[in-house]
Amino acid sequence: MSRAFVKENDLEHAGIDIPERPLSDEPNYVTPNGLKLLNAQIDALEIERGALKNKKDDPITKQKIAMIERDMRYYAARIESAILTSPKEEDHSTVLFGAKVTVEDEEGKLTTYEIVGEDEADIHQGKVSYLSPLAEALIGAKLNDEVTWQKPMGDTYLTIQKIEY
Repeated sequence: MSRAFVKENDLEHAGIDIPERPLSDEPNYVTPNGLKLLNAQIDALEIERGALKNKKDDPITKQKIAMIERDMRYYAARIESAILTSPKEEDHSTVLFGAKVTVEDEEGKLTTYEIVGEDEADIHQGKVSYLSPLAEALIGAKLNDEVTWQKPMGDTYLTIQKIEY
């Protein structure tokens, strides 16, 4: 009989071959907190996978488990490649990786950013990747320096008001 006439459950084969999450080619610098977050991600995924193991005959659950295991491989690789930094040991007069930098923009508004690794970055918490244009503008600056943050809508000038580690 031709396979064209065989009715199969579409979910049985759908999504089982989950593509791997891409890994950055950049050095994986992490703060101590960033490393804790990576480990917490793996712990949470292990718990989630454990909760699904009882239903592993279900095709949808198989797909969820495959996605969880893919994410676990990603975080394990990120932990393995992590380059742990010690921000408290840095030169406090210069903005470097792990610094919390308070800047003043042209309108006098103060904003604090923390320069962190790629996996820890979260702009809503003021955490920016060290590879971002903002971090690139800040890194190497000193107190009271003015830096240019190149943005698509035009440059913004920021003055370094405070550097903390």
